[in-house]
Amino acid sequence: MNLVDKQIVQKSMGRRILKNQLGRTVFFLASVFGIAILAVLFYRILSEGMGYLDWNFLTNFASRFPEEAGIKAAIIGSLWLMAVTAPVSLLLGVGTAIYLEEYAKDNKMTRFIQMNISNLAGVPSVVFGLLGLTVFVRLMEMGRSIMAGGLTMSLLILPIIVVSSQEAIRAIPKNQYEASFAMGATKWQTVLRVVLPAAIPGILTGGILALSRAIGETAPLLMIGALSFIAYLPENVWSGFTVLPIQIFHWTGRPQEEFHLVASAGIIVLLVLLLLMNSIAVFIRNKFSKRS
Repeated sequence: MNLVDKQIVQKSMGRRILKNQLGRTVFFLASVFGIAILAVLFYRILSEGMGYLDWNFLTNFASRFPEEAGIKAAIIGSLWLMAVTAPVSLLLGVGTAIYLEEYAKDNKMTRFIQMNISNLAGVPSVVFGLLGLTVFVRLMEMGRSIMAGGLTMSLLILPIIVVSSQEAIRAIPKNQYEASFAMGATKWQTVLRVVLPAAIPGILTGGILALSRAIGETAPLLMIGALSFIAYLPENVWSGFTVLPIQIFHWTGRPQEEFHLVASAGIIVLLVLLLLMNSIAVFIRNKFSKRS
């Protein structure tokens, strides 16, 4: 290699090093900017809402007076909603993923279904609210009930659960299938005793993260007519209800400044629930990953 070639190589390496440093700097600044925005948001919410966050706030119903307003009905309503959404979405989502990955033939129809499932994950949530209003509230005459809200939210997060479950199933090594078949197991026995246990970390992680999205959604429930001010607890899945995001949305729309502070306290409660659910997802993933 002569002197000219060495100079060309050095210039090329210098440009690559400069591009690498520039890219790293840009990514670092983007991360710092995002963290700073979150820090400011958390600080503002905590500083405004901690003054109203006490035991009475958690045990009182909504009120026209900010000092007496509570979030009890919204918390119980959110738990009722998740009690319907979780089993419906997980059963349908995991079942769909198993069928598409293990039983469905690779043809145009299967690819069309797969493409539409992926596209549904990006559909705005208000569209699912319109679907729930048309099908569950009016056509099936469920009214503004927890059942209608739970089924609507199940449709919203179903594509996410299907896609995450498919990815978890695809990650299972093929030699586990071959070992199960070599032992004389049938297709269903292999799916039940080999595939599902190995895919549980990914399935549960994706499912809990999807439920975390559902518990923070407002638009679909507003479309089906969920209540924003109730002073009672739901008795069953056919009762009227409210949830944390709708209660917070209602408080932020009030003209009194005190209600905005109450809304900040409600946001703190919602964030605690979301962080708790995400922590459970991380714990489950780590626990099953260590087993495998």
